[in-house]
Amino acid sequence: MANIYKNSKLDLTTTDATVLYSTPSNSRAIVKSILVCDDSNNGSTITLTLTDASSNIFVLFDVKTVAGHATEQLLSEPLILQESEILKVQASSGNVDVIASILEINREDR
Repeated sequence: MANIYKNSKLDLTTTDATVLYSTPSNSRAIVKSILVCDDSNNGSTITLTLTDASSNIFVLFDVKTVAGHATEQLLSEPLILQESEILKVQASSGNVDVIASILEINREDR
């Protein structure tokens, strides 16, 4: 088993739902934090979803407000992702940065 520490970063420039992180099919992941920063003066809302391996969508945050020039920590506890699960983020404006800190646990030692 290999532990891989990584971060996944997005500089959202559209209002489309965008993949933040996909768990590999041979791994599980622990998401330690998700930081969201609105780098405009206007503020935004954020929607964060998890799609499982069966394509079911679960809303983790729905229209969470982030003030202009402010940073929010979305998680207060770690989030476990199973094989092939996907985190997606969508913002109401195209001026949002998102960073997730992740520990990926790979069962194939690579």
